[in-house]
Amino acid sequence: MAKATLTISSKNYSSWSLRGWLLCRMSGLDFDEKMVDVQAADARQELLLLSPSVLVPRLTHGSVQVWDTLAIAEYLHEIAPDAGLYPADRTIRAHCRSVSGEIHSGFYNLRSALPMNLKAKHAAFKVFSGARGDVERVRTIWRECLDAYGGPFLFGEPTVADAMYAPVCTRFETYSVALEEAERAYVDTILDWPLMAEWREGALAEPEEIVELEVEF
Repeated sequence: MAKATLTISSKNYSSWSLRGWLLCRMSGLDFDEKMVDVQAADARQELLLLSPSVLVPRLTHGSVQVWDTLAIAEYLHEIAPDAGLYPADRTIRAHCRSVSGEIHSGFYNLRSALPMNLKAKHAAFKVFSGARGDVERVRTIWRECLDAYGGPFLFGEPTVADAMYAPVCTRFETYSVALEEAERAYVDTILDWPLMAEWREGALAEPEEIVELEVEF
């Protein structure tokens, strides 16, 4: 199989890069990481305008180029169907795709109010009213999945859904969002995931900061 390259931006700030990277690692794909300058236009659009529809992360696999995290997920599922990126049962797989698509295409207020920043920790942070509905919807999704499939991941074992919600877990940790016991256990599961520990190590090693993302709002 051809060697792959995953182009990503900041490990500290880039939720979309984290998702793409987790998906590639979960699939078992052998790939190299290529970092882009966080000042590059695509990277800044992703980080500051919070758009999922830019060219970072981008997976290059032989002659194939795939961008957008859900497109990457579907491609990886095609080339590695036994990796378990989606549940085997069709009904449960549809549920997984639905909750993954929901976080991919929505929750703008949550992303704006609680930007990903793995280096930061706020003991008390007031979430503005416009984002509270997003926070509650995420919590509802988590509870429904954990109740239905028994945890510790949303669909029992790690799937695309966990890659999609992993950045939300870091946000809830950074900004000390109040959670119920089952929700807190899920966040801890994601943060203790060896793949997340590896990503966090890279994030903490990054020297650069983006001033616009250090502002509390």
